[in-house]
Amino acid sequence: MEMDRIPRTPTSAYSTDSSQSALEPPCFPRSPSQMSVASEADSMAPLGTAGAFKCDIMVKFLRQRQMEKLWSNSDFEEGVVLKRAKNDFICQPTKLLFTQHGLFEQIGRLNVKVAMTVNTDVIQSFLQTSQLPYVPYLDSLRIQVLPDITYLSDCKKHHFAAFIRDLGLLVVWHNDPEQIISRAEQIEQHLVSLLWKDENIVVRGAPPSKTPSINLVEKVDTGSEEEGRRYDDKPRKTLLYQSILMSFVAILVVLTIGLGWRKVAIEVKTEHSYLRLILAIVIFPQIWLGWFFFQTLVNGISQVVGPVNQMDSNSRSFSGVRSRRLETDTLPHVTVQCPVYKEGLWGVIDPTMVSIREAISTYEMQGGSVNIFVNDDGMQLLSVDQVKERQEYYEEHNIGWVARPKHNPSPNVQDGEKAFIRPGKFKKASNMNYAMNISARIEDGLARVSRHETWSQQDEDNAYRDMLGQVLKEDQGRTWADGDVRIGDYILIIDSDTRVPADCFLDMVSEMEASPQVAIVQYSSGVMNVTSSFFENGITFFTNLVYTAIQFAVANGDIAPFVGHNAILRWSALQDIAYMDDNDDEDSAKNGLAVEKYWAETTVSEDFDMALRLQSKGYDLRFSTYFGPEGFQEGVSLTVYDELARWEKYAYGCSELIFNPLRYWATKGPITPLFRRFLILTVMNYFLIGWFNGYLDHYYVDSFKIYFSIVIVFQALGTVSLAVLRYRVSGRSLLGCLFENLKWLPLLTIFLGGISLHVSQAIASHMLSIDMTWGATAKEATRTSFFDEVPVILRRFKFTFSFCVVTVTAMVVLAGVGPLGHVVPHYWLITGFTAVWPLALVVAFHFLLPLVLNPGLMQFTF
Repeated sequence: MEMDRIPRTPTSAYSTDSSQSALEPPCFPRSPSQMSVASEADSMAPLGTAGAFKCDIMVKFLRQRQMEKLWSNSDFEEGVVLKRAKNDFICQPTKLLFTQHGLFEQIGRLNVKVAMTVNTDVIQSFLQTSQLPYVPYLDSLRIQVLPDITYLSDCKKHHFAAFIRDLGLLVVWHNDPEQIISRAEQIEQHLVSLLWKDENIVVRGAPPSKTPSINLVEKVDTGSEEEGRRYDDKPRKTLLYQSILMSFVAILVVLTIGLGWRKVAIEVKTEHSYLRLILAIVIFPQIWLGWFFFQTLVNGISQVVGPVNQMDSNSRSFSGVRSRRLETDTLPHVTVQCPVYKEGLWGVIDPTMVSIREAISTYEMQGGSVNIFVNDDGMQLLSVDQVKERQEYYEEHNIGWVARPKHNPSPNVQDGEKAFIRPGKFKKASNMNYAMNISARIEDGLARVSRHETWSQQDEDNAYRDMLGQVLKEDQGRTWADGDVRIGDYILIIDSDTRVPADCFLDMVSEMEASPQVAIVQYSSGVMNVTSSFFENGITFFTNLVYTAIQFAVANGDIAPFVGHNAILRWSALQDIAYMDDNDDEDSAKNGLAVEKYWAETTVSEDFDMALRLQSKGYDLRFSTYFGPEGFQEGVSLTVYDELARWEKYAYGCSELIFNPLRYWATKGPITPLFRRFLILTVMNYFLIGWFNGYLDHYYVDSFKIYFSIVIVFQALGTVSLAVLRYRVSGRSLLGCLFENLKWLPLLTIFLGGISLHVSQAIASHMLSIDMTWGATAKEATRTSFFDEVPVILRRFKFTFSFCVVTVTAMVVLAGVGPLGHVVPHYWLITGFTAVWPLALVVAFHFLLPLVLNPGLMQFTF
């Protein structure tokens, strides 16, 4: 479209009213906890007398320091500007107030916390002798050079500095007034070093024009930085190592099933009866169930003795090394999409935004541009004060956002309410679809705008603001939105509790630009711990284990996964697979529901569905690990309740992606059930082995043999192979890795052994079309006590405990214990170890799960 030719810079004009948006992230932010406190203190609350006095003292102090350092020649455009409250700025000297389109007015439009001018002979000399469009800075970054002061309000705000060529001075701004002096000193010192050691700069291909476009490249340092920035641009190959491993898995599956059918053949030959051939109907379910077991076995052996160099290289679906960084003056525009709900603003959302703004600052100083697009599904559900606080926060930090109406299928017409449906069992997909539909409608409107030859960025901003207002007017107040909600070339999708690397955007877009067939690059994530509870630490270990397994499989040539966050997506690819939902009609569209869908709303596994549709269109997915575990970080479940809900959601999503509900089997074709309900199988095994041990067909394998095999492969081999793999790949201590694995083995054994009933419930709910919904995962720790947890456990696990009590009672009676046990005939008693042990473990783990894995209960705090 024509508008794409206009440079994309998030500006203060992106607003639905006359007030200006803000963008004032710290260039060198403090720790998240400190930052959140400082941000809350600097929120746009009404300014009292004490606050005004504090700001007056600070601006005078900064002006005094400016004069002491000889950074001012007392010109009209020199001084300090400080923001006291929303649309309320003060300055020193006060004569800045009277200059039209001067420093004070431009800083007000830029909307930053504090700004200061720096006028020295060094800066003047550099600007007089250099015609460069920007100044090289540390680590291949750059600081912008503006023609005059009027360009300041629309500059790259995350540079946190700008040289003004006609005035021969530097303007520095910051989020913290106490840090602005050191920021200015750092830039001045670097400029002196730059002029003294000019051989560190290579100027290439400067065209003879008034405003030359020159590529500046700083020589790469040697040592650890060079090693950290190594790249690999060799042609990517498709590895077949995983295919070889899977062939061994297939051999083992066929072999074991063949051994079972050997026994069937002997029995048929002996008894001259072909009735046992009916067991053929379970061959495919057996293949499906046995595949994961043997895959774990083969992968475990491969991790111990197989090759591992592929985990530190690049292939078609895996990136262990960065691509060569782009060297161009114009970098792709990236949109950071962050769906949120009712998470705490200062405890969850703000630390994430601090992390994102630091990365944005780096990318803008490299020549790129980024906007933040929050899909706030909780905005219209909060109190008036909370809504105001969020909106002011978004405005203050130039965050674009969209909020849809609350779920209201049965409105109260007398109160003026209107019906609105939030589709989906897990509302994340429909939330993102709704927000992206608003952006698409704005783009459609802007595509119809005719642009004259002198069309400027300000004209584009005004057109955007008008179109946003028009879209909101069409929705008749249902949609709330403000800020820049346009979507760039690429989308970085994150969760509300994510931390991103400070220098990640350039590596991301470089890889995407080098591989146009790649639609998604999923990044490996570390874990950001919120508490020190043993349960969160255990889930942290399990999450790292999962990412290690994914890294090993994909590096071997397996298909890359997409987990729904911490991934960069190609916007054109998402548009390519967009579809019109058959369930939407014209009335739904008029009611504000998204019609064109990017994310599947009919499944709780929208990320898996997205990956399948993209690959069906011919796109590739890729898994990347070059940022390491300290790069992207995500939160994990803080309580056993949230982790159980997560597993239920995964089970429900996998079931609905593979099977149709039972009621549709007659109309959509019969589907062989490929899953086994753990409870039914275990209970059946208990009675079959207990009553008919020795009389069963030899094709039947009892639960104890399966249990013994699982212990050997998953717990024994898995523990050792994981330790050996991390030792071989990461260089960690073998004994240390082995001890870590053993330390968390009991927790994982209880948890995984106690979720079968809950997972079966989710699968059965889908198959029987029983409605299940899940809320957002808790992102903040809450204070609780022993007596607070007891009623919660009894309420949430009452059916689980009932199952345990009934099952234990039946086992005791059938074992011949107690008054009722003596009534049971001798031939119906079940006392064999192989029959009792598997079911006893199931009951024990389900009973222990909500008790021993609950830190609020086990700490015995009263």
